[in-house]
Amino acid sequence: MAGSSQSSAAAERVGYITRLQSFSACHRLHSVHLSDEENTKVYGKCNNPNGHGHNYTVEVTVRGKIDRVTGMVMNLTDLKRCIEEVIMIPLDHKNLDKDVPYFATVVSTTENLAVYIWDNMVKVLPPNLLHEIKIHETDKNIVVYRGE
Repeated sequence: MAGSSQSSAAAERVGYITRLQSFSACHRLHSVHLSDEENTKVYGKCNNPNGHGHNYTVEVTVRGKIDRVTGMVMNLTDLKRCIEEVIMIPLDHKNLDKDVPYFATVVSTTENLAVYIWDNMVKVLPPNLLHEIKIHETDKNIVVYRGE
């Protein structure tokens, strides 16, 4: 047993860091590929022409080796800067459909919002570090995306 504890102490450890960020935005669930009647049937009250809003909470999780010198998977200051750049600046207090070019052609569901955040987070984080994007749309509706 003593030999196994020495080898595990020398092994590289993997850790996960999750940072929560809240933001507010409005949107309308509406697909240009569906008729107005079909949109109403599929999206119900979320297809209201005037839109509706959410106070989203996003969990950004990174996964990586715990550095033996710093003791960190990633510096939290750097993660906060990435979240500010990818989530807060383009999304907070915005109309997703009108203010975010990506959603001009993509329905602004929470699933697609998670994909949007993932695609932009991988551009600013170190390679292979992003593990998961989890968005709480409401207390009862949560979407998870892992880049698959």
